[in-house]
Amino acid sequence: MQYDVSESEVRQAKVPHNLFISGLFALDLLMTPAIIVLNLGMAGLLIPLCCSLALILYIFIRAQRATQWFPDAHWRLTLFHAKWLMIGYATSALLIFLAWLLSQSAHEASMQHILWTSLTRVALMPTLIAVMVTAVMEASAIGLANSGEVPSKIAKTFPHFE
Repeated sequence: MQYDVSESEVRQAKVPHNLFISGLFALDLLMTPAIIVLNLGMAGLLIPLCCSLALILYIFIRAQRATQWFPDAHWRLTLFHAKWLMIGYATSALLIFLAWLLSQSAHEASMQHILWTSLTRVALMPTLIAVMVTAVMEASAIGLANSGEVPSKIAKTFPHFE
């Protein structure tokens, strides 16, 4: 649905999308491969995960606050997209746990290492896919904010009271 909004409201509505996209690129697409290259292990992968979850928590808290309807609706839209990213994280966590179980079943240490390394790389794919999908969704949400639009689903669950 399209609304008549001011330039100030459009700028405020783009903030959550820009914040989320910046977090995706800085934390998930730059920091995670750097940790893999630096060979910090699985514990090192918790650093970008915790930072990303902290950003999502901030978005969640900010989406609950009421200021102006149009920017608040876009904070809720960003939170909706962040939920897709959290599903990617949860799927990767489950696959990493399964990779750990499978690697523990190997009898030789070298085979354990090979299984662990290969399966954990595959287990990170749901997160990478979720990052790419949410980046595209957020980029299109910036376009919605620029044109003064709010998706119907968000508008229905977050009624306009002006």
